[in-house]
Amino acid sequence: MVLQAKSWVLKQHFEGFPKVSDFQLKEEQLPEPRDGEVVLEAQFLSVDPYMRPFSRVRMQPGDVMIGTQVAKVIQSNNPSFPVGCHVISRCGWRTHTVSDGRDITQVLADWPQNVPLSHALGAIGMPGLTALYGLEEVCAIKPGETLLVNAAAGAVGSVAGQIAKIKGCTVVGSAGSDDKVAYLKELGFDQAFNYKIVSSLEEALKNASPEGYDCYFENVGGHFSSVAISQMKAFGRIAVCGGISLYNDTIPQTGPYPHLPMIFKQLKMEGFLVGRWEHKNKESLRRLLTWMQEGKLKCREHVTDGFKNMPAAFMGMLQGENIGKAIVKVFQ
Repeated sequence: MVLQAKSWVLKQHFEGFPKVSDFQLKEEQLPEPRDGEVVLEAQFLSVDPYMRPFSRVRMQPGDVMIGTQVAKVIQSNNPSFPVGCHVISRCGWRTHTVSDGRDITQVLADWPQNVPLSHALGAIGMPGLTALYGLEEVCAIKPGETLLVNAAAGAVGSVAGQIAKIKGCTVVGSAGSDDKVAYLKELGFDQAFNYKIVSSLEEALKNASPEGYDCYFENVGGHFSSVAISQMKAFGRIAVCGGISLYNDTIPQTGPYPHLPMIFKQLKMEGFLVGRWEHKNKESLRRLLTWMQEGKLKCREHVTDGFKNMPAAFMGMLQGENIGKAIVKVFQ
């Protein structure tokens, strides 16, 4: 069986906000799989904020765009991955891939039929794990504490807020539209506000939690971070997951700087990557899935149809068009 695979490559490094001309669609004929190899057909592809900064440090022009997908095995010479099974692959923006099995993992064997497989790229996947580890491993969040989450209606922030509620915490979320704020209230956030329309971010944060914040799940950086750090409680903990307000800058932002409030309040601020706790993933994914089945964890998706629309979906996500996880549906 001869297969034509399509892929999106990085034509040139992004300068400022990504442009359609930064991407190129290519087509190639896949070789027949050898012993130990499988052929994957993408079902769902993920677009995530990390792709913007990582493209600069992990990619060269001409490389296939980085990313994760849920794929179906359509040919197999590897008994660990039989035809018809679904896997998580890090092969990037491709419709079809030949894999030797080392870069793929099977979706949980007992994945419930009533849970969409696309959630393996969202709440029951890397974003969900990021939220969980940021709270448990970095913040060491405890019942009764108050958590602040920005970009709270996104794939990671929305899960972080819900996990904190499961753990008995008060949760304040910031998002960039009234629809997103309504969504956060649906999820059970105690307070939520639209940072784009408040007259004072400082006052909005004070009104939401007058006594300050024990933990802060940071997804935005920049001005928001400077204001939020000043409102942390003594011995507060900050998990730095992302800084989306900085990713497309051509001129780096400068100050104010957080050193004095960090010293006076004895704050802990730690950046992290989800792969640090990969050895815990299987158990952690089962916990996330259990919470979803119990109705404690909800996941909304922003779905774009068609592989041809990968760049548009990526740029839309960077502009905040999505509520919940941004997904591209390819083959089903």
